[in-house]
Amino acid sequence: MPADRLVVLPQGISDQQAAAMMLKGLTVQYLIRQIHKVAKGDTILFHAAAGGVGLIACQWAKSLGATVIGTVGNEEKAKIAKAHGCDYPVIYTREDFVARVKEITRDQKLPVVYDSVGKDTFMKSLDCLKPKGMMVSFGQSSGSVGPIDLGVFGQKGSLFFTRPTLNTYAAARPDLSAMARDLFEVVLSGAVKIEVKQTYPLKDAAQAHRDLESRKTVGSTVLTV
Repeated sequence: MPADRLVVLPQGISDQQAAAMMLKGLTVQYLIRQIHKVAKGDTILFHAAAGGVGLIACQWAKSLGATVIGTVGNEEKAKIAKAHGCDYPVIYTREDFVARVKEITRDQKLPVVYDSVGKDTFMKSLDCLKPKGMMVSFGQSSGSVGPIDLGVFGQKGSLFFTRPTLNTYAAARPDLSAMARDLFEVVLSGAVKIEVKQTYPLKDAAQAHRDLESRKTVGSTVLTV
């Protein structure tokens, strides 16, 4: 590991917490503190709210004064998301999340949508945005969105679109250090709690992947030796 990619863990953050939070937490940092600076009074939509990134995002955005709408796959995940700051968990398997967004916002819709799901949610996510809103596509767990006519962003309200990566946002050492400090501060303050929901011995890494693919996991998963 190159030395300039390492950061010193502060006291109060365990090795397991660090394993669960660095990639996910730094991702949330650039999503809600740089791409769209979530502020008090914002209402946002975060897909996969009960996942490892989602649980951090819900807590962090809530601590900034935002109202958080999050999609989840089932009732159990809805309860977990709600316990971690998601004001309105939407079970996408039985609810239309676009309709729920319009209902919650009284048809005002949203300034930003954070979407790591991809193919299954992309076009409907655009319908959740108010004019000049920001569509943030940072993953594709359901598959690639594929080719798209750029004119759709104009038709749906002069929308902005970005496809960011952590590698870009944390490429420079000063940026990585600043992002890590921001993450450490919000965790040490207690505003964001990092909980390891599943651990697997390294020899069971294949099973961990199978459980992840079949959506049996919640929150963060850590491999141990």
